[in-house]
Amino acid sequence: MPSTSPELDTRSIYVAKSTEVSDNWLKNPANRWYKAGLSPEDNASQYAFQRLRQPWFTPRITPKFKFARDDKFYAIGSCFARGIEHALTGRGVAVESMAPEFAKLQPVNKEVTGLGFTNKYNTFSILNELHWALDPEAAFPVDSIFQITESTWFDPHCTPTLELAGFSETLNRRALMQTVAKRVEHCRGLIMTLGLVEVWRDCEADVYTNCTPIRSILKPNPNRYEFHLTSFVENWNSLESIHALLTRYGHPDLRIVVTVSPVPLMATFSKMDVVAANNYGKSLLRTVAEEWAAAHQNVDYFPSYEIVQNSNREAVWEADLRHVTGAAVQHIMDLFLQSYLE
Repeated sequence: MPSTSPELDTRSIYVAKSTEVSDNWLKNPANRWYKAGLSPEDNASQYAFQRLRQPWFTPRITPKFKFARDDKFYAIGSCFARGIEHALTGRGVAVESMAPEFAKLQPVNKEVTGLGFTNKYNTFSILNELHWALDPEAAFPVDSIFQITESTWFDPHCTPTLELAGFSETLNRRALMQTVAKRVEHCRGLIMTLGLVEVWRDCEADVYTNCTPIRSILKPNPNRYEFHLTSFVENWNSLESIHALLTRYGHPDLRIVVTVSPVPLMATFSKMDVVAANNYGKSLLRTVAEEWAAAHQNVDYFPSYEIVQNSNREAVWEADLRHVTGAAVQHIMDLFLQSYLE
């Protein structure tokens, strides 16, 4: 779905007169990094060089808006969105993206339960899913579902945690996912977690996929899929198309909280070191999220990425340095709820 929004604005995202800047300086207690003569171990101070020594980094958050407890929420994006779902439902908040219908589906990993079936790892797959669910003129590209064996088919717009199934079951799953995605139109709160900038495109169906095509497809069909290391403008256009789509079909008082998943790349398909590739992707998504929030009054950025990156490494990461600990997720969710939930 092409962007229907204006060209990316080249102006500064925030401009203020000197009087407003002076007011910012006086009212922002977290605007300073260091002051000579202060002890770095002073836990009560607001300087960054002191706060960054705490086990859990706690940024100053000034939300644009608040949610009521009776508001309905929808979480979409990478697997980090599932943690937000559980934090909200644990406090009695209605989360429409929590789909009990998925419990009957069989994951590849038998230890995985009803989590992850709605994971969308890039801005293009988020746009696709919402487009197919909300726009009555949009049709899911059935030709993008690929036959693997006589009895199994692969849907690259699903999550790789699902076992392969027959054509009929694959289409049933697709219909179920679109039914769940359509529930977003009744939700005042949308929480979007941005994950990756490395994506794949199906050249025959002319559509970006949600996950990497499996090897049994790539080997006999070397020209069908192409890898894209996407740019700022491409991701910006996707987010703007999402905003236009939700403005047209979503809740009349929609509020969007966008965040960046701290979970790094499992592997890169680029020529870069995976650490450099991960930093590129997260930096791009972090920047485009800030720009997007600045462009719309009903979009706000929540710094979950910064919380993880600036907390104590041993406290925040599991041994693989990829998965965030339960305690870290709890800290992030507590800050989110304190900031946005009345």
